[in-house]
Amino acid sequence: MKKANEKIIEWWNNEVDCGYGLKDEQVKNIIDNPAIAFDPITFEVIHKSFPDLNGVKICVPSSGGNEEVIALTLLGAKVTSCDISERQLEKAESVAKKYGFDIEFVLDNTMTLAKIKPDEYDFVYTSNGVHVWIADLKSMYENIYRVLKKSGAYIMYEIHPIGRPIEDCLGQIKIIKPYGEIGPYYDGVNFHWRTQDIVNAIADSGLCIKRMEEMFNDRKTGSFWSVDGKTEEEIDKYYDWRINPQAALPQWLTICAVK
Repeated sequence: MKKANEKIIEWWNNEVDCGYGLKDEQVKNIIDNPAIAFDPITFEVIHKSFPDLNGVKICVPSSGGNEEVIALTLLGAKVTSCDISERQLEKAESVAKKYGFDIEFVLDNTMTLAKIKPDEYDFVYTSNGVHVWIADLKSMYENIYRVLKKSGAYIMYEIHPIGRPIEDCLGQIKIIKPYGEIGPYYDGVNFHWRTQDIVNAIADSGLCIKRMEEMFNDRKTGSFWSVDGKTEEEIDKYYDWRINPQAALPQWLTICAVK
């Protein structure tokens, strides 16, 4: 496990050194409208659980680029951003200082959350791309349960696992692996968990699942598919399931659970 974590840290630190991270234009757009940091349906689920985020204590494990961390802070929450990559946290902290955001940054592993006290948070949120880096879903969710206050909520947003076996190939569905093969892939650190793996790990932790949403890509929040350099007419084809069969399947998944 330690060796795998070291590989993940090295990979993400290198990504930051190569330019990954929030840009000024992104930050300014989030300041203008914090909701754009979230999928619209995910944001509705958050709003239903927390109609007013003022003073709500939120932990965001595997915080990555910290877009949602900044958005939640702007909405009045008291946010702790946790990540295993010190370079990602350094980058996010420099952005926070530049814009005057009051955010706590903690270098910590999502599978242990060792630096987070029990019963500390009203809300834990994980975003797109977290689960592929998690080797032990059981530990991740046991510790999310541990750090939540009684009646606290966990909400996740993630690529729908049904899309993991499908290659981005306009005009056909090209299966590149069985759905049941979860890995690990890519140097032993990347996992393609199934929906049942995520749901069962949440339920086994003691969290009670209250809602699940399977969403289709909202073009306003950016394309699910690789469309860089393509014309509007070409991009339109990706959203027509008769041309792109993958568009008939959900691309995103949100789950809300409570302690």
